[in-house]
Amino acid sequence: MATITVPESLTAPAGVNRWDSPWLNRKFVTGLVMVLAVLFMGLIGGRFWSERLALVASSPLNLPPAWVKDPQFIGATLAHPLGTESNGRDILAVIITGAPRSFQVGLIAAGIGILVGIVLGFTAGFMGGWVDNVIRTLADSVITIPTLALLIVVSSYVRVVDINSMALILALFAWAGPTRLIRSQVLSMRERGYVRMARLSGVPTFDIMFREMLPNMMPYLASSLAGNVAGAILAATSLEALGLGPARIPTLGMTIFYAISSSAVIRGMWWWWGFPILILIVIFSGLFLMAIGLDEIANPRLRGVQAQA
Repeated sequence: MATITVPESLTAPAGVNRWDSPWLNRKFVTGLVMVLAVLFMGLIGGRFWSERLALVASSPLNLPPAWVKDPQFIGATLAHPLGTESNGRDILAVIITGAPRSFQVGLIAAGIGILVGIVLGFTAGFMGGWVDNVIRTLADSVITIPTLALLIVVSSYVRVVDINSMALILALFAWAGPTRLIRSQVLSMRERGYVRMARLSGVPTFDIMFREMLPNMMPYLASSLAGNVAGAILAATSLEALGLGPARIPTLGMTIFYAISSSAVIRGMWWWWGFPILILIVIFSGLFLMAIGLDEIANPRLRGVQAQA
């Protein structure tokens, strides 16, 4: 009997590579690398550069970056490669210590907001009835409030502002958006076959929500978390740029505030505010790419359209 050998290219599905994985999304990986680069700079940078240079009067004043040759600013040296500012802080040390702390504020605030959003969103979407009406009304009411204006008022009444207190202030208004988005997802998922089967089997409501439905929403929740972290960092930077952040703790927003209050733009000290803004751009771009990549991972249709293109 003759044996017919079928080429592997004919048996494999068209356009599918055995090494392909939805988590190897280019946008997600690129954004993750950008964010991790900023975090590792803060975690490892302290071993190669003294964080004490981020303290006031620890360095000479108003030094430009080492490669700048400007007669207005003299004394550029490799001892301060990114320059110094008018308070005697080294800009490189400020970035190394301030970038992770700014990211920490956004991560704590967004993490608390997404956790509260998961509990309220699942409860409202799955239970329905008057519970859904109450939670939806509260979330809609918080969303309509001008958040930045209210955050300015709340921050102005807090006497001692540190990283944790600022994160908690931002978390007061970080739950409404995730609650609405998660509720809408739960409303569509509760009508699926496996959820109905679990109900008919007598599975407790808590297990259905957090053991059956929640794992299927993890990529979507991760995408929402990335977007919320970016929003929280932007809100924290806005408050800090107005002088309502931690005064004794170096952060990117407070560095921008000191640059504005000292007229760094008019004086031509672009490195004082330029490098913190550049780091913020990297963080926002990385989180944006991560959110888009996670959206494609959670939505197979987007991957299919991209593969066909």
